[in-house]
Amino acid sequence: MTDWNASGNVDLVDSHCHLQDGFLRHALEPALIRARAAGVRMMCCNGTHEGDWAYVLGLGRSHPDICVSLGLHPWYVGERGPGWLERLEALVAANPVGVGEIGLDNALPERNDGEQEEVFLAQMSLAARYGRPVTIHCRKAFGRLADLVAAMDERPPFMMLHAYAGSHEMVPVFEKLGFHISICASITRTANRKARTACVRVSPDRLLVESDSPAIAPVGVDFERNEPAYLPMVVEALAELRGEEPGEVAARTAANARLFFRCCEGAAVTAE
Repeated sequence: MTDWNASGNVDLVDSHCHLQDGFLRHALEPALIRARAAGVRMMCCNGTHEGDWAYVLGLGRSHPDICVSLGLHPWYVGERGPGWLERLEALVAANPVGVGEIGLDNALPERNDGEQEEVFLAQMSLAARYGRPVTIHCRKAFGRLADLVAAMDERPPFMMLHAYAGSHEMVPVFEKLGFHISICASITRTANRKARTACVRVSPDRLLVESDSPAIAPVGVDFERNEPAYLPMVVEALAELRGEEPGEVAARTAANARLFFRCCEGAAVTAE
């Protein structure tokens, strides 16, 4: 633990994680204890397919510092069942949750771009209709994503590009469309010049930080053993790259995240 958060009074918000996946599924409570000791006061957990929605809702119900988003990730578009959208809408309508993780992924070796876009736009429309924040995954489709969102008649009130992997030139394009940009531990890798350059370009009021746990661990940690307790390492790397103080970055990103997820934080959810 570094000096800026040694007191334990720091307010950190993990704007994107998957507490239902990997080793965290079976060792969650110790991980939550470590996260809280590291100053992480709120964790935003995203469901990715129909099979984990109920479990993620249960995490939000049993832990007041976990807020929930539910969505169909582009990796699972081909596995969706009949009535998936109606089921998702029923859960969104009945619970104070965000919509996510959704998005476009043109890095998949086998994919159907038309289906991906149809599923993505259906969930974006759902979020806009209910006034919910959206968490978006994007790989190798940033131009197409910008075009699709720009063409929407009505957009969700808050939109996040999580674990941003686009160019620094696209940052102002997405900000103009209303996006927040979330930064993960990929910036701790000095070889990742793209992410390290882009994170400096993000406006202070659009900046978020995340663990994306259990994946994308900071340098020095096994890649798939990431957890929210490592979020201070992301903050420190981000602060160094931006020429700012870690405590300032922590406070600003936490305030941004609380505004982004204001309809979800601290509210009970039901899994019915």
